[in-house]
Amino acid sequence: MSEHTTDGTVAVDARGGTGFLVLLRHGQTAWSVSGQHTGRTNIPLTEAGRQQAQAAGERLRAAFPGGFEPGCVFSSPLIRAQQTADLAGFPDHGTLDGIAEWDYGRAEGRTRQRVREMSGFDWDVWRDGPQTLPETMDADWTETLPDGGTVPVHAGAGETVQEAAARARGAIEQVTPLLESGRNVLLVAHAHILRILTSQWLGVDPHFARLLRLDTAHYSILSRYKGDNVIERWNC
Repeated sequence: MSEHTTDGTVAVDARGGTGFLVLLRHGQTAWSVSGQHTGRTNIPLTEAGRQQAQAAGERLRAAFPGGFEPGCVFSSPLIRAQQTADLAGFPDHGTLDGIAEWDYGRAEGRTRQRVREMSGFDWDVWRDGPQTLPETMDADWTETLPDGGTVPVHAGAGETVQEAAARARGAIEQVTPLLESGRNVLLVAHAHILRILTSQWLGVDPHFARLLRLDTAHYSILSRYKGDNVIERWNC
């Protein structure tokens, strides 16, 4: 159930039914700016990303003035999601391996244009998947970030969208008992895996996820309505 507050924000309250599943994408990173595929590379937030995470926490507290109960907030194991959860005001979050970002394989750390140049065809992650990229693109290197920091990068086989979807279904199964007990659950993770997770919540093909835009440090809400799993709100 949603209701408008006096300051114009929208508060959400499960009101004793099935809880809401809230999805928060991490804040900006150097690679979300540059367009480099960021799957399992453990890249931190930029300063702008840190500010975005704090602002996202404020929006979530306005939407959920009752907050989230202990044991109901989970982050991806990757640092950009962990930092976002902390800065948004949820330092006691747990970790769910199932919501780590899609492993982009040989596209990791490379822009779509660079992948096109290296592979020799107009590759698309949703249409083609990581496994279609040639083994000659396998590589390990250390990337220097704009702030002078460095991160190790591994570009290997990656995973199919179906494998990522299976992980997402596993994460949903893990938090379902909390939702069914009426608790709201917050997952802090990444654009592609959260979109894929949403497709699995809806029970549709994971490729549907490409049609869902999810910006940095924006949240979405999944719920049940008249017996169906639905999208309550998106990209807030």
